[in-house]
Amino acid sequence: MESIIKYSLKELTAATNHRSGEVKIGEKIQLIPDNENAIEFIKSSKSKFVLFGIPEDIGVRANFGKPGTTSAFSKFLSSFLNMQHNKFCKGSDVILLGELDVSDELSFADELDPLILEDRKKLNELVHVIDKEVSHIMHQIIAAGKTPIVIGGGHNNAYGNIKGLALAKGKAANVINFDAHTDFRALEGRHSGNGFSYAYDEGFIKKYFIFGLHESYTSKAVLNQLKDLEKQIQYISYDDIAVKNKYSYPEAITTGLNFINSEPFGIEMDLDAIQNIASSAITPSGFSVEQARNFTFLVGQHKNSCYLHICEGAPSFEQNQNTNQTGKLIAYLVTDFIKSKSEKL
Repeated sequence: MESIIKYSLKELTAATNHRSGEVKIGEKIQLIPDNENAIEFIKSSKSKFVLFGIPEDIGVRANFGKPGTTSAFSKFLSSFLNMQHNKFCKGSDVILLGELDVSDELSFADELDPLILEDRKKLNELVHVIDKEVSHIMHQIIAAGKTPIVIGGGHNNAYGNIKGLALAKGKAANVINFDAHTDFRALEGRHSGNGFSYAYDEGFIKKYFIFGLHESYTSKAVLNQLKDLEKQIQYISYDDIAVKNKYSYPEAITTGLNFINSEPFGIEMDLDAIQNIASSAITPSGFSVEQARNFTFLVGQHKNSCYLHICEGAPSFEQNQNTNQTGKLIAYLVTDFIKSKSEKL
């Protein structure tokens, strides 16, 4: 895992606010020792989860989105490390692998304009490079018997997550996506809007469920494609849950789970689906934070859930930069997922 930037004990200590009489997650979380092979350490560790970040926004830029997702992992860590290590969530259950080194790719991307066709093609190529790294890391972690927790970054990274899961299991995987969008757009070069369509086209997805699709932001062409693939891809719209009351929230979760839970599956969570959260496509109409947390816990609880990916958070868009609301939200979702694994269905 040469592409991973590991954290040192000094950095971890500096990021953790120590207080007498308390034990923080940052004091108990596991680090990869400098003199040990990362995968061998992961295999031998008793920790259940492996945490890593992908601090990039190249896929978002290639999809004509607003850049800003690069800082989500660092903002998340500043909150997560300072949560309490206790009987509900133990820091010792988590290995902090580090973050993917995308510095060269980001520097190159800074010189490119997605509105220029040739530049956009170069952005697509950069996303493809990151895809390879993400799928390799995911494959190794899952094959080692651990559960990855991935913090993006753009939703382009769903492709690498799904491919890594499929390769580790030796068969196409299932996936459930908490999202306002399908991210099943045309195979026009890799970006944040087509991670699932590329993964499906290349045989890495068996079944795909979109939870909370926004009807008014889904094109006719995509809806027709979903109709043609309804045995493999299904969805429940946000409108059907929150506006038309065709499904209660628990019914919608059960429907999604029943579609994908017979096989190993990944959980993809796009912060664009949560109301008024700083993200690459912030929405005034979406699920509440409590609903997102409930989804993460209930779906994560299933024995076949294999990873959690939280993406599209853009802390730089927050009105008050001192509160770190986006980082705190991601930390809550991660702890909900960790807690869910102590109560399997």
